[in-house]
Amino acid sequence: MDEDLDPQETAEWLESLEAVRRAAGPERADYLLKRLATTTRYINTVPASEEPVYPGDLEVEERIAAYDRWNAAAMITRGSRLGLGGHLATYASAAWLYEVGFNHFFHAGHDQVYFQGHASPGIYARAFLEGRLSEAQLDLFRREPEGGLPSYPHPRSMPGFWQFPTVSMGLGPLNAIYQARFNRYLHNRGIKDTSHSHVWAFLGDGEMDEPESTAALTLAAREGLDNLTFVINCNLQRLDGPVRGNTRIVQELESVFRGAGWHVVKALWGREWDGLLGSDELVARLGEVPDGQFQTFAASTGAYIRERLFQGLDVPCSDDDLRRIVGGSRAGHEPRKVYAAYRRALDNRGAPTVILVQTVKGWTLGAGIEARNANHQMKKLTQDEFRSLRDRLGLPVPDEALDGDLPPYLHPGPDSPEARYAAERRRDLGGPVPRRTVSHAPLPASGEAPFRALEKGSKQPVATTMAFVRLVKDLMKEPETGRRWVPIVPDEARTFGMESLFPTAKIYSPLGQRYESVDRDLLLSYKEAADGQILLEGITEAGSMASFTAAASSYATHGEAMIPFYIFYSMFGWQRTGDQMWALADQLGRGFLVGATAGRTTMTGEGLQHADGHSQLLASANPACLAYDPAFAYEVGTIVREGLRRMYGPDGEDVFYYLTVYNEPLPQPPMPEGVEEGILRGIYRYAAGGGQAHLLASGTAIHWALEAQRLLREEYGLGVDVWSVTSWSELRRDAMTTTGVPYVRQALAGTAGPVIAVSDWMRAVPDQISPWIDRPWTSLGTDGFGLSGTRDAVRRHFGVDPRSIAEAVLKAVETGRD
Repeated sequence: MDEDLDPQETAEWLESLEAVRRAAGPERADYLLKRLATTTRYINTVPASEEPVYPGDLEVEERIAAYDRWNAAAMITRGSRLGLGGHLATYASAAWLYEVGFNHFFHAGHDQVYFQGHASPGIYARAFLEGRLSEAQLDLFRREPEGGLPSYPHPRSMPGFWQFPTVSMGLGPLNAIYQARFNRYLHNRGIKDTSHSHVWAFLGDGEMDEPESTAALTLAAREGLDNLTFVINCNLQRLDGPVRGNTRIVQELESVFRGAGWHVVKALWGREWDGLLGSDELVARLGEVPDGQFQTFAASTGAYIRERLFQGLDVPCSDDDLRRIVGGSRAGHEPRKVYAAYRRALDNRGAPTVILVQTVKGWTLGAGIEARNANHQMKKLTQDEFRSLRDRLGLPVPDEALDGDLPPYLHPGPDSPEARYAAERRRDLGGPVPRRTVSHAPLPASGEAPFRALEKGSKQPVATTMAFVRLVKDLMKEPETGRRWVPIVPDEARTFGMESLFPTAKIYSPLGQRYESVDRDLLLSYKEAADGQILLEGITEAGSMASFTAAASSYATHGEAMIPFYIFYSMFGWQRTGDQMWALADQLGRGFLVGATAGRTTMTGEGLQHADGHSQLLASANPACLAYDPAFAYEVGTIVREGLRRMYGPDGEDVFYYLTVYNEPLPQPPMPEGVEEGILRGIYRYAAGGGQAHLLASGTAIHWALEAQRLLREEYGLGVDVWSVTSWSELRRDAMTTTGVPYVRQALAGTAGPVIAVSDWMRAVPDQISPWIDRPWTSLGTDGFGLSGTRDAVRRHFGVDPRSIAEAVLKAVETGRD
């Protein structure tokens, strides 16, 4: 234990704490101890005396920042004439947070930067100054149908520029943590040296209310991710008002992050505060002023500030000085303070770092916008406000240039000191940021043996979930591509039959395995390793999806194509993390999502919150997702082989696959000849039976359809055909986009009789193709909530059991005769 330098003071503190315990109880004493342990004084972590020498030309950098501020505001204002809008205040608040990064920290070759979505106009403005964007492109901000710039960071809309979609708040911080973790995963597995990679995530203080924003903080600390820095812009405002009107968001966030094991760097006050913060009384007051009041100070007169904040203190400042200092002197508006905080963050080791940096929202945009509750909704500046902005920034704009309806864009010229300086800084840091490049080589095709094993079928009952796991286990043994598979599972790997991967692939942990597994004597015991391949995430679908996103876009982020498959309870996939799946599509991710234990009726005994009858419908809405509901093991193999070709072959398509697989063990037939095209395009005739009617079935429902076919033949002498529909949504997509005959009509051509569709999904799933069926159509499904019960009983309840299917066929045939 450290030596007690003042035993008497220690005794006094302990006596006071004991008094609190007796008077208010142990909970109150514990609370005070935690507050002392997780918060520090409301001042900058790096004092002025310890600030490093600024390495750049501040005068030039200030002019660059001025141009960027102007052009960001001009771009939004010019677009507002069309009602397009845009966000002025966020970038105005955070400009120096980015400028210092662009000039001194963001390494294009190995860093990943998550830009705050609402600050995108400023990032475009910086790219304009660097010559990466033109005036014409800025004028097409939010005009994508005309080839313009997307509103926010959208890689799919601008694939050579943006790397990460971040404007769905909360996903940026979550994905940044798992990206930093995935960088270590690649390094520890020997796939790529990422020891110099650093992940920067720029966030808003209001954004931290999203549960995803803080969901993985302990993971980052637990795995020692000192390759990660959060920069939280604490301008104290949400979209419509103060983040914490009655308390202090900075101190709250400091407690959260310190408690989670992060380094915390506070950059709160500008240099004009340096001479004032020697007063302990003032520091104490600053730590007690609620954010709502401090926001008011930022927009108030000096006299008001003196009376409410400095009363009784000897302050050698005029009222004008106080208005200027309290109104705007923030660390986030001063490059020296920002640089000092960034440098301290990168010097920290052993844990991730969060920088809590204070700014004024709407800074430099004028008194009508700065620190005002409505500034997030302000979409343009008036010409008089542009004149004030010009004067404040010291930009060379003549009055007559502001007499028209539209403010001009400003550029100092490609050979100007500003442009040359910006180009030199980016050249020294490896090139432009943001930038997305794709430089990986296509992966070689896997051998045929793993797929042939499924094509042979199995008399032994096998669930399609197990068939998929066995296939991937074999593919992970492939000499050239096996190590590129990334198995991801949130929990219950044994439920999905994945324990067979534990001894060979091992579970990834940067710590290795520090304990003796309780099942160490078993053949399939739990094994962790620093170079483990399996990402066993624990009970977090959100974290698993973030890991999947990092692996799925590694081909662009790192130039290393990885093949992630994320297997999960299908009920807990799309409906819980569908927003992340849209972000995955935006990030052009590739890989396999596997909804296991799928269907409304296959989860015996589990009931309403486990029984998935709708994820196929949700998946069908995602344009980048190819959703399949295979019935047999050979269909699983055929789809996976094609997915590998499409995503990782020479053409490298920006799609991902969703396969629903089932936990019901059933005999697996061999693959019939000539069905591969039908499997991939969505439908083929599996069992001809006379063609008087046609049963279209997907997934596990094909077994009910086959039994119904037998009943109809033996009891009613009616011959029906059974068709396997591997993808309702792909059939619909084909029908909507083809200029010829839709594939579903081609498949059914030459047949007659009514069509009855059945699946373990709600009827809206098969109903997707009903407009292209040119004969009587009936759909059967599992609409409603799931139930606990045996499979047979639940299927009777929903009317999808073989007898109910047979009755539906008889009714359809009889109706057709009438």
